[in-house]
Amino acid sequence: MGKLRDRKNRHDDFYRRAKRESYAARSVYKLEEIDRRFKLMKAGQRVLDLGCRPGSWMQYAAARVGPRGMVVGLDREPVDIALPPHVTTLVGDVLEIDVAELRQGCSCFQLVMSDMAPDTTGVAFTDQVRSAELTGRALDIALAVGCPNGAFVAKLLMGEGFEPLLARLRETYASAKTVRPQATRKSSTEVYLVGTGKKAGAGKAEPEAEPAPASSEPEQNA
Repeated sequence: MGKLRDRKNRHDDFYRRAKRESYAARSVYKLEEIDRRFKLMKAGQRVLDLGCRPGSWMQYAAARVGPRGMVVGLDREPVDIALPPHVTTLVGDVLEIDVAELRQGCSCFQLVMSDMAPDTTGVAFTDQVRSAELTGRALDIALAVGCPNGAFVAKLLMGEGFEPLLARLRETYASAKTVRPQATRKSSTEVYLVGTGKKAGAGKAEPEAEPAPASSEPEQNA
C-alpha cells in the first residue's frame, strides 16, 4: 500500500502536466514560476544551466530566449532528449570543470541557473552539506561567467550552509531572495536562491549591453 501511495504522490498534477506538455520533468514549473515572478528571461539572452539533466529547464529556457538566444547545459551524463539548435550540452562534473569551457564563445551569461541536487544519503546533515557545496559552486561559476546586472537561480536544501550562501548572494547581487515554488513537493526541504542585478565587480565577466532586468515584484526575504 505504501508503494502505491508513493507512486501516486510522484505522479501528481505537475507530473501529468509535464507529460502532456512534453517536458522532460515536472521541475520545469518551478522555473516557470520563478521566471514569471522575477522576469529573468527574454528573447536573445544567453543562459547557463548547471546540472541540466533531464532537460526540462533547458527546454523552457530555449523557448524563452528563442533562436537568437543561446542555452548551454552541463551535466555529468549526456542529455537524451531532442533540443533546438541554439542549445548546447556539455558533459562534465560541475565541481571540476574549467569555467572557460562553459563560455562556448560568449563573453557572459545573463542567467546562470542550477537545479542540482546531491546523491542523497538519508542523513539530513550530510545531504545539506552536499547541497550547499553544489550551490556554492554554482554561485562561484555565476560570479565568473555571469553578466553584470545578470541573474542567478539555484536550488538548495534548507539547513547547514544555507545562511552563508544567502549572505554571499546578498553581497554579490542587488536583490537576493528565497522562493519555494508551488510545484515543490510538501515533503521537500528545498528552496531556491534567486539573485538579480549582479553587482559591478562581483566576478570577472565582461560588460554586457543588454542585461537581464531585476524584478519589479517584491518577494519575501529569507
